[in-house]
Amino acid sequence: MAPLSKAGTALAALREDLAGEVFAPGDPGYAEARTVFNAMIDRRPAVIAQCESAADVVTTVRFARELDLPVAVRGGGHSVAGMSLNDGGVVVDLRRMHEVTVHPAAKAVRVAGGATMSHLDRACEPHALATTGGRASTTGVGGYVLGGGTGWLDRTFGLAVDNLLGVELVTAQGELLNVTAEDHPELFWGLHGGGGNFGIATSLTLRLHDLPALSIAMVFYLPERGPEVVRAYRDVIESGPDEAGGGVLYLTGPPAPFVPPHLVGLLLAGALVTYAGPEDELRKMADPLLAIPHEAEVVTAIPYAELQCMLDDPPGLRNYWSAEYLTGAPDAFVDVFCARAASMPVPSGTQHVVWPQGGAIAAGGEDYPVPYRDAPWAVHPFGMWEDAADDERVIQWVRDVRADVQPWSTGAVYLNFTGDEGADRVVAGLGADNMRRLARLKRQYDPDNVFRFNHNIPPV
Repeated sequence: MAPLSKAGTALAALREDLAGEVFAPGDPGYAEARTVFNAMIDRRPAVIAQCESAADVVTTVRFARELDLPVAVRGGGHSVAGMSLNDGGVVVDLRRMHEVTVHPAAKAVRVAGGATMSHLDRACEPHALATTGGRASTTGVGGYVLGGGTGWLDRTFGLAVDNLLGVELVTAQGELLNVTAEDHPELFWGLHGGGGNFGIATSLTLRLHDLPALSIAMVFYLPERGPEVVRAYRDVIESGPDEAGGGVLYLTGPPAPFVPPHLVGLLLAGALVTYAGPEDELRKMADPLLAIPHEAEVVTAIPYAELQCMLDDPPGLRNYWSAEYLTGAPDAFVDVFCARAASMPVPSGTQHVVWPQGGAIAAGGEDYPVPYRDAPWAVHPFGMWEDAADDERVIQWVRDVRADVQPWSTGAVYLNFTGDEGADRVVAGLGADNMRRLARLKRQYDPDNVFRFNHNIPPV
């Protein structure tokens, strides 16, 4: 850490040089600038630089290096582990950089580093184009894509990284690189799952796909129907086309128009079938689920951007998530999965989810560091609650879900779904052989581990 006089001079220069805004403790707006999605995270950076351009990002990285300060990067701020912040360091806040430029003829889109899924999806929608995005409109595109990227359209269009064409990246040395399969190919490989370990993505270019129609069937059941619903859903998906996706979940009945008032606040089972096609085809596919006695249903065509914000998670709650990727979803697994719903914290925002992979995910032939690609199913215990007094109970429930499904676990995991679960889980999320290759890449581009507020790959 630099002497205070040098730090003060450098901070004054940063405030002067940045087109965006700089916040330090005591500044008006600092408290709001350090607030992230997960209310369990309470960290106090020394400097938050709200950048407006790649040049601002370069300036901020050089400022941090001059003062030997660690750097965290904030895009959407959705990191469950709070990796968007640090204590006593610098935060490069990209939220002002959210431009999206669609190139319909090329079926490509350039997305600024601070854009959210909503920015991306709504820009593409008028062109009847889309790419795989997360399952919430407020998720940041950059961290989502660089971490691998699974979402409602992944069985149809592949993982988000399968659609990554290029990245504009600011390195730990404060250099601006254009990274593609032709330029810096090894680094391009590492950005397909290696997260923010190698630099700050100030923009990403993604492949787009035609999406002329999208429809959904969302059905709610009493929780005792859960095993029957999961089995029916499994059979629908495993016999259906790659255009079908969605998942089955247990949740607290939300105060929504399609949920009967007497079920709001109570445990429900739900099935969501998404379909990249028209409603009439979806309805035929979803018939086995609609034939099970249920409490509410919505079967409709819907714009993709609207689906993306339908299940948005509210900010300001406490969050703890994890995931396991599975070898299959046999009846024995279904029974174990459904039994764990009985101990879910209800009412809360917590969700107990199983969803399919396969399709274009499994068909992706690249050797990217995404070892969960081959798993046909995934379980995602998603703890979300209000009261700190419930921390231990909800965290234990998430861990119990993971323990329950170990007999079917592949051992791989999608790191964007996890908090800080230790170095072994980072290896599980990237693959042991990939980890060695990524560590060599880390040594080349970030030997001092400046970018360590992530699922970290130590340089070797």
